Amino acid sequence: MAILEDDRLVELLVDRPDTRRMVGDIYLGTVDAVLPGIQAAFVNIGAEKSAFLHASDLIESEDEDEPRDPDDENDSGNGGSNGEAVGASGAGGAGGGGGGGGRSRRRLPNIADELKKGQAKLVQVIKEPIGTKGPRVTAQVSLAGRFLVYMPFASKVGVSRKIENREQRTKLRDMVAKLVPKDSGGWIIRTVAEDLTEQSCKHEIDHLYELWKKIKRKAGSVRPPALLQRETSLTRGIIRDLFSDKVDSLLVDSKMLHNEVVQYLKPIDPDLIERVKLHAAEASLFDEYDIEAEVRKLFIPRVELPTGGYLIIQPTEALTSIDVNTGRYTGKKDPESTILKTNIEAAREVARQLRLRDIGGIIVVDFIDMESRGNREKVLQELRTHLGRDRARTKAFAVSELGLIEMTRQRVRPSLWQSMTAECPTCNGTGRVFRPEVVVRRMERSLKRAGAEHKERQLAVRLHPEVALYLVEQEPNFLRQLEKQTGLELEVRDDPMMRLDEFRMMAQPAGRDVTEQYAVA
Repeated sequence: MAILEDDRLVELLVDRPDTRRMVGDIYLGTVDAVLPGIQAAFVNIGAEKSAFLHASDLIESEDEDEPRDPDDENDSGNGGSNGEAVGASGAGGAGGGGGGGGRSRRRLPNIADELKKGQAKLVQVIKEPIGTKGPRVTAQVSLAGRFLVYMPFASKVGVSRKIENREQRTKLRDMVAKLVPKDSGGWIIRTVAEDLTEQSCKHEIDHLYELWKKIKRKAGSVRPPALLQRETSLTRGIIRDLFSDKVDSLLVDSKMLHNEVVQYLKPIDPDLIERVKLHAAEASLFDEYDIEAEVRKLFIPRVELPTGGYLIIQPTEALTSIDVNTGRYTGKKDPESTILKTNIEAAREVARQLRLRDIGGIIVVDFIDMESRGNREKVLQELRTHLGRDRARTKAFAVSELGLIEMTRQRVRPSLWQSMTAECPTCNGTGRVFRPEVVVRRMERSLKRAGAEHKERQLAVRLHPEVALYLVEQEPNFLRQLEKQTGLELEVRDDPMMRLDEFRMMAQPAGRDVTEQYAVA
């Protein structure tokens, strides 16, 4: 699924049956271990790795004016319930890169007093497994509907901050407060509910409340670990959370999916159905809007800027670094204005690329150095303005003494780079391979070791054609000299099936592979 703004791709969401999303799923788990030292517990929910539950995710904060705004959150298309749940999660803990917000400022309960090993615990996934870490979960369950989010363990009625009209906020809050069952929990009114009618509101309250009762009944009848409620599909989640009268159109290239979308919209927002269009042209939907070309660029470190500058985006284990360069853009006026223009362009593109590549965690941007403090502030403001379009929580800090802007972005699942690519078996993820001259030196040391052991008489060495060509052109006497030194009969064979920095030593005439026996680093 692709989201376009101003005819440019800004988000790409991928869902496959074999890699189903977990965010928003509700489980009855078993506490595997309680770790007071880090105020966290590990909960077995039946996944490959135990889920991480921090103390800040155990109880609802009652010292906030209202629950966290659901429409400030993002789970990249797996439903709004993650948004509320992530909003409720605290910073810290071994999960890393999660949570944040008001909860971390209050006094946390002692996790050892709240949980015991072997105890059954109802939890909701707020973060996918990333790398070596298991999923992150919260005990603060939330159920998202089109207009409302129901939080059974909260107690207040809140309104999305994106509804700014004070009278409208009061009207909506009063309407919901009047209709919700007594002591049912907390409710949040979403941005799309600005024109919510009492009938639609009542219908959604009843639906969400019944869903929660069903989940509780199931929790009382199953043995943990067990899945109690699966989050809605990617398509339904996106329509529920994003599709409103602010969206020009929704294009679908599958008749079956088109029918599903129309049926879903009929009871909740029939006025939007006319904006749903079936793409029946022969050309692919993604090709029609140049999305395929953009997708291919997602995995290239270099990103071109309109006037000739470029970004280099490098993900690492700890953080993602982004370097800004002027490239071929030299400007027409003074250097400071040239640099400012490049940096402003870069700030816009950085914000877009973070959304597009779904990069989370710590991000460090090395903009081109600027003398003027005012210009540095302009770049920072431009970055923050464009980050404001992001559904994920982001925070950009002031320019550091080294001219770097440090920022964080909510990480709910692996980036597209992590989820859609695998480590290269040739370079083992470094992106580098040994040069031909280095391969020849490694081979030379290995052959000398074989000669010193006096077990072999004839060896054939198989090399990548490029390394064999290097030998012929740069070191034509290599074999003859090595034969004198080692007493071995040597033969070189080029083999296109070999990796560029690999060589194999075969004992002749049997053709036995003895590489591991004599190979050196």
